[in-house]
Amino acid sequence: MSTPETTRPATLDAAGLRELIDAGRAPRLLDVRTPAEFETVHIPGAYNVPLDLLKEHREELRAHLDEDVVLICRSGARATQAGQTLAGVGLPNLKILDGGMLAWQATNAPVRQGAPRWDLERQVRLVAGSIVLLSVLGSVLVPGLKWVAGFIGAGLTFAAVSNTCAMGMLLSKLPYNRGASCDLDSIVGQLREGTGGRA
Repeated sequence: MSTPETTRPATLDAAGLRELIDAGRAPRLLDVRTPAEFETVHIPGAYNVPLDLLKEHREELRAHLDEDVVLICRSGARATQAGQTLAGVGLPNLKILDGGMLAWQATNAPVRQGAPRWDLERQVRLVAGSIVLLSVLGSVLVPGLKWVAGFIGAGLTFAAVSNTCAMGMLLSKLPYNRGASCDLDSIVGQLREGTGGRA
């Protein structure tokens, strides 16, 4: 028997979510991407609750999430982590947007767009690739630098196996990825007032 932490919440495809929204039965939409990703493009009415903040304050957020909840990220991986976290504190009726924002946008569903920024996955690829490239090139002069490339490779392998990414979590804390309303009090205020998606 699975525990709530290991139970994977159900999924909902983009067409199904769009039908619910169009019928006036929209669930609470929680977008767990970074504020920068959210500000670039999001589903109208969604609330931005970054994954790291959600994990840290799951108990407080749980008190404001009594209805059906659909979790959203870029592709579904971070939303699945958020779903496991919220299921662990007893939140019922959780669903993951299958395929995330990529699937939503592929159906030409409505979105709110802001200034374009690089998504977190692209930033991780840039940083990891740059470190590996510089380590390999630098190892011509300093042979020990090849181990830095090996360490990054091991980290990426672990990230794939565990479906977590330490580098992504670190990059999400940079000012580039933070937003003005990315604190617990403002998120709880938005949830109480029903003012999601105002980015």
